[in-house]
Amino acid sequence: MLQEGAHGKWTVSSSDESAEENSDSEKPCTSSLSDAACGSTSGPQYPCSEARKAAHKRKASPVKFTDTSLSAEAPPAVKQRPGQEGSGWCLSSSDEEPEDQQKHVHKETVKEEKHDVSEEHPLNLCKDDKLSENLKEEEYDGTPSEAQDTWDLVTGGNPFRFFLTKVSGIERNYNSGALHIKDILSPLFGTLISSAQFNYCIDVGWLVRQYPQEFRKKPLLIVHGERRESKAELIAQARPYENISFCQAKLDIAFGTHHTKMMLLLYEEGLRVVIHTSNLIAEDWHQKTQGIWLSPLYSRLPKGASGGESATNFKSDLISYLAAYNSPALKEWIDLIQEHDFSETRVFLLGSTPGRYQGSDKEKWGHLRLRKLLKEHAVPIPAQESWPLVGQFSSIGSMGADGSKWLCSEFQDSLVAAGSSVTAFRKCDVPIHLVYPTVNDVRQSLEGYP
Repeated sequence: MLQEGAHGKWTVSSSDESAEENSDSEKPCTSSLSDAACGSTSGPQYPCSEARKAAHKRKASPVKFTDTSLSAEAPPAVKQRPGQEGSGWCLSSSDEEPEDQQKHVHKETVKEEKHDVSEEHPLNLCKDDKLSENLKEEEYDGTPSEAQDTWDLVTGGNPFRFFLTKVSGIERNYNSGALHIKDILSPLFGTLISSAQFNYCIDVGWLVRQYPQEFRKKPLLIVHGERRESKAELIAQARPYENISFCQAKLDIAFGTHHTKMMLLLYEEGLRVVIHTSNLIAEDWHQKTQGIWLSPLYSRLPKGASGGESATNFKSDLISYLAAYNSPALKEWIDLIQEHDFSETRVFLLGSTPGRYQGSDKEKWGHLRLRKLLKEHAVPIPAQESWPLVGQFSSIGSMGADGSKWLCSEFQDSLVAAGSSVTAFRKCDVPIHLVYPTVNDVRQSLEGYP
């Protein structure tokens, strides 16, 4: 068990880990692994939760829509990628039977860098020759004019530095102002020394190929929440790459997963923080709209100097977040952050960590932290009770037996706290709209039913 306060920032999956799994000094395995980790692959080459693996299994026989009356509206998507495992919900528990779960222990063969996505994901969900064209997003290369556009974009007048990801298969003008992961990792943004990638679902080979050739052997720390077979698979993927090391988020509560999606990029010129919504798999950067917050380039403070804090306390909050992992590997990054000037940051950092908190600690994380920030920094809105709250989610747990138990009480109170007491409104006075896709939204999406 961990000491109190040694929780991490993430969300959890059930524990019961062995002492070996709790070891923090993870490196790519160099000895032969069990067949479960090193055999031939029959599914996606990145570990995920059992629920995601179940989703991948279901996609082998996708729903067939036969109503021809709708065909004139829009044809079912053909821009679908084979093996869309990554589009499954990020759920932490599974309703599968134990024997079904065992089928998801994929055998692993790590391939050298130059292979096609179609080789990595042999499962074909539809037989359209046009699919192969859509698998070439791994070969994404911006033209010189696009590189200049990207530079202008990130140095221009975007005060909060929030961007969307590029989407394949749509008109170019709709990608205006959007970024691809290769843009973020481009030498245009700095001369990389080392990096840390925090994520939930990771395809190591694909991730390495997103770095420019000259940066692919730079030290890379991968922070993950995988355990047991999935952890072995992840480590097996990294065997060809001596520059990759791992940090496992210790999850000592039986709910949730490590969902943090963040990059720490150390350059010769400074340090950059990227917080985004994409898994580190090809599917999430191909035909899904994702969000990215890209920090300014933080310069190094004069030797021996301290400070460099922003008006939003972003630097100290980021350090607190990383410290909660209780990991020596992240202590190095904490020290680097201390050495840089974050004063240009104009956003607040709102983190979430597994744990049970009392007193003032309750306001350090999650929606209670959001409530505190809104009370202290947001301006009250005229007729605020009539302004709706709009929420969007890819997966969600229990919201209570009825609306008054959590959604329209604790959660709503946090979201309506702008510059006022949360007792100003009666329960459920404020309209709450939860956005989720309809069947037809899915059917007409670029990826289609699978």
